[in-house]
Amino acid sequence: MKPVRVGFLGGGSIANTVARALDQVPEIEKYGIATRDPERSRAFAKQNRFTRAFDSYEAMAACPDIDFIYIATPHSHHHEHMMLCLKQKKNVLCEKAFTATAREAEEVIRFAQQEKILLAEAIWTRYMPSRNIINRIISDGQIGTPVGLTANLGYRVNHHQRMIRPELAGGALLDLGVYPINFAMMFFGDQFKKITSACTLMDTGVDASNSITIEYQNGILAVLMTTQLAQTDRRGAIYGDQGYLIVDNINNPTEIEVFNQQHELLDKHLIDRQISGYTYEFRSMAHCIREGLTECPEMPLEETLRIMRLLDQIRHEWGVIYPADQQK
Repeated sequence: MKPVRVGFLGGGSIANTVARALDQVPEIEKYGIATRDPERSRAFAKQNRFTRAFDSYEAMAACPDIDFIYIATPHSHHHEHMMLCLKQKKNVLCEKAFTATAREAEEVIRFAQQEKILLAEAIWTRYMPSRNIINRIISDGQIGTPVGLTANLGYRVNHHQRMIRPELAGGALLDLGVYPINFAMMFFGDQFKKITSACTLMDTGVDASNSITIEYQNGILAVLMTTQLAQTDRRGAIYGDQGYLIVDNINNPTEIEVFNQQHELLDKHLIDRQISGYTYEFRSMAHCIREGLTECPEMPLEETLRIMRLLDQIRHEWGVIYPADQQK
């Protein structure tokens, strides 16, 4: 079967990591790369064995040989870059957070749906097999009836400009907080009764650390914490009336343990370390392109939009405002 050709828009650290991961995905051909600097694009192409380096984003978006474009630029530029690609009829896989604001997400999604173009958010945990393992543990009743969830994610990344500048849609929430939020929504949905939150702010006006508590209509509580100031243990837990499960790293699970009420280990699921988590979202894109789908089933666009609206709500309660919030 002929591989699906991808073009990378953006050549930062995440793009380099993903490019290396795609060596494990025969369904994908690393075809094109475009950055803001043509020399950098050529160096990226040589280092990561891409077929072509383009002198501009526009040139790559217009290339008829590319099947879809992966966008790996700062959140603040996602809307602009997705629209550039979609207007050239290019399928798009865009890194999280999908956009800076829900308004931007609505516009991009509306255009893609009108033009019947495949569009998806690259939140890798939605595509990983660990998601299905956790769902099966819950649905099989191994921990009984769920009553609560906790999740945290923290890295010391406040030295990066993209994390601290509001014009780059910085802050812990959009870059890191999306993982605990997605962890909760993957398993318990969006039927919220009440959401409360708090944050500490940086001098630049974006959030340094935050906590979010989601009260579901069925009584389940999800308690989430994120920070860009420190390394946390990144653990997630789901508690039931007959036991609980522990995920060692909600951002990239390697094992899931199941315990009974006496804290005795009942089961351990090891996640295949030989396959990068990035491979699954790209395989999904290849499948959707071949099947003529306009959404990836692992991350429907309505779910992406739902999360963007939640991020807006929380940010605005904190008084964290981006330039994109002011645009009409």
